[in-house]
Amino acid sequence: MQIQDLPYPDPGVPDARSGPRFLWWLGRNQLGGQFKSLAWGLLHFVSVSALPFCVGFAVQAAVDRSGSRLALTGGLMALCGAGIAVGDTFLHRAAVTNWITAAARVQQLLARQAAHLGSALTRRVAAGEVVAVSTGDVEKIGWFVEALSRFLAAALTIVIVCVGLFVYEPALGVVVAVGVPVLAVSVLPLLPRATRRADVQREKAGRATELASDTVAGLRVLRGIGGEELFLDRYRRASQEVRHAAVRSARMWAVISAIQVLMPGLLLIAIVWHGVQLARQGRITVGELVTVYSAVMIMSYPLRHFEEIAMAYSFSRPSAKRAARVLSLERVTDTVGTRAAEVPAGDLYDPDTGLLAPSGRLTAVVCGDPDAAGRLADRLGGHPAEAGTSVLLDGVPLDELPLDSARTAVLVQDKDPVLLSGSLRELLDVPASGAVGAEEALAAAQCGDVLVALTQGSLDTEDPMDARITERGRSLSGGQRQRLALARSLITDPEVLVLDEPTSAVDSHTEARIADGVRELRTGRTTVVFTSSPLLLDHADRVVLVHDGEVVAVGAHRDLLRSEPRYRAVVTRETEDESAMRDEQAALRGELESRDAPLRSAAEHDQAPLRDALADDDALDDEAALRSALEEIEESA
Repeated sequence: MQIQDLPYPDPGVPDARSGPRFLWWLGRNQLGGQFKSLAWGLLHFVSVSALPFCVGFAVQAAVDRSGSRLALTGGLMALCGAGIAVGDTFLHRAAVTNWITAAARVQQLLARQAAHLGSALTRRVAAGEVVAVSTGDVEKIGWFVEALSRFLAAALTIVIVCVGLFVYEPALGVVVAVGVPVLAVSVLPLLPRATRRADVQREKAGRATELASDTVAGLRVLRGIGGEELFLDRYRRASQEVRHAAVRSARMWAVISAIQVLMPGLLLIAIVWHGVQLARQGRITVGELVTVYSAVMIMSYPLRHFEEIAMAYSFSRPSAKRAARVLSLERVTDTVGTRAAEVPAGDLYDPDTGLLAPSGRLTAVVCGDPDAAGRLADRLGGHPAEAGTSVLLDGVPLDELPLDSARTAVLVQDKDPVLLSGSLRELLDVPASGAVGAEEALAAAQCGDVLVALTQGSLDTEDPMDARITERGRSLSGGQRQRLALARSLITDPEVLVLDEPTSAVDSHTEARIADGVRELRTGRTTVVFTSSPLLLDHADRVVLVHDGEVVAVGAHRDLLRSEPRYRAVVTRETEDESAMRDEQAALRGELESRDAPLRSAAEHDQAPLRDALADDDALDDEAALRSALEEIEESA
């Protein structure tokens, strides 16, 4: 795999049982790149290690005054120089390719996992941890994959040099063969402590990243309540903890680096002292002493890669562990499904709650618990957080459909939709049926003022569709972001559209116009709106009240408002004390009416003669008869 061939057609199925297993899986999937990097690394390191032998031959040729051998040695040195240049160039190219392709594979795996899990991902893993895995951790994993082949090339080179020195000069080669393994393992006792300190540093850095992510996401709210300084102090403390942890980790790695310099120096001193003794005894020549000394000195270069691989593994192991944890998460339902790919159309029914959304109608769902409403919305879209009975669309269980078909049939817009950076045209360029255009969707979502704001904010364009939207739409208000997200959902024109509080951040006048626009645009399509807004509820064809996980009332908004206290409490924000007072007043009115009934009946009976007299035209003409009737009334009273 070359960089220009990215992305991978299929990144594969990772072994996410543990961090080391995940790293091993990555290495096995890049064997071609690893072998290529190993070959160029051997060429480079062997060429570097061959220079001391050339220098020794040249010195001995000068001592022996042999011009031919000196010229031959010069040619060998030129050949080694070419090998060093070519090997280093292509080693770097192959190693960086391994790094980038490994990081790209991990990022593709994480993106695919996020797409499969959907909203369930952030419920099971903190958002800050996901950000840390997809940024810094990916680089650490790629570093280990890239350093592995260089380390193997360096290790093989050291073995070759030790064998060559032993053959070239056994008396000094034995010292080198014994000393080099000691150099290689001298830092092993310090690696566990360095690894632990690196783990602590990464953990604190992950917490700081999560805190920063949450702070930035809620910055508008923090400014509203004056909590910026409070959270800034928290981030300062978290940042200082990361700094202290990084300093403690760096100290340990500095000690390891010092040992990597000290031990080769001690070996060189031992080689020189022993070699001088042998040269004075005439057992070795000056050229042989120079060769062995130069070879040991040059050997410190490949030995440095032992420290690099130790650091790369120490930093990548916790990163791979976090990546494996995210990649090991599984959906409650299968993504493949047991049915053929189809997009059913019909009534949407949830057997667990008893919620029914008739086909082609606008159904509003009222739920007192916002979290329960979000979980129910996910269930309706085929993304349940827990295993259970599947939601039915036209009698077809969504769990049995392939994930792509289920998402095509039912689109869920959560209460906090995200706007990606880019132009408005790119934002609205989503898979759609083609029946709803951008202008219609924007008009239904009442985005006129949003288009004006985007045009004014983009000085280099007059077409609002080409205006740039900043990351997460931070340059827009909450209501404007919400309306753009609603327009994006309306463009897709799914068979079933589930909206969770789509107008919670807009004013009442705009909300009323949005209700009219959505109802008109979605005519003939099934729409489910989770809301407690009276304006939206009044526009719904039917309203469903969900309480304690089941449907308890179904009807029109005004009817439920009069007849269902639990519905009225949610919609009108009525407290328990206010509800109790309302019931007490109603009971008191009933009692007063029951007490007044006999008095009203007696009064009506007493006034009957007068009404009869007034109704009789002859009696009205007869004044005496009228007085007589009045006297009778007074006597009876």
